[in-house]
Amino acid sequence: MGCCCAIVLSNIGAAYGMAKSSIGISAVSVMQPQNMIRNLLPIILSSVLSIFGLITSILIASALVAPSALHTNFLHLAAGLSVGLSCLASGFSIGVIGDAGVRGAAMQPKMFVGMALVLIFAEVLGLYGLIVALLMITQATAGATHCGP
Repeated sequence: MGCCCAIVLSNIGAAYGMAKSSIGISAVSVMQPQNMIRNLLPIILSSVLSIFGLITSILIASALVAPSALHTNFLHLAAGLSVGLSCLASGFSIGVIGDAGVRGAAMQPKMFVGMALVLIFAEVLGLYGLIVALLMITQATAGATHCGP
């Protein structure tokens, strides 16, 4: 479940961020096609969110063994939810900020620097979830006792 939560929720956040930002980029690129490459920053930052989920899913999947403690399984689920939900929230914020920021930067070019800073802060939300997930995965087997035969 942790693998599934990590990859699915982070990809939903990344997809929303890309879709919402692409609307603004498409609208602005009709008027100013020379700024299209510069305005791809929200798309690039959204795609990083899916990589966060992929990293966590690979680490959880590689740590799965047949007889495992309940403590380990719950920490894997918590790690998947941590990165998944934080990337989901980050993707939503990147989408809204990217759409409004690209449209604002088209009207006033000085807005691009402010948009870039706010996008980086929104991306850090997903990075926080990844850091917490990595800490949980590394501690998942520490001190766990196996019950049963």
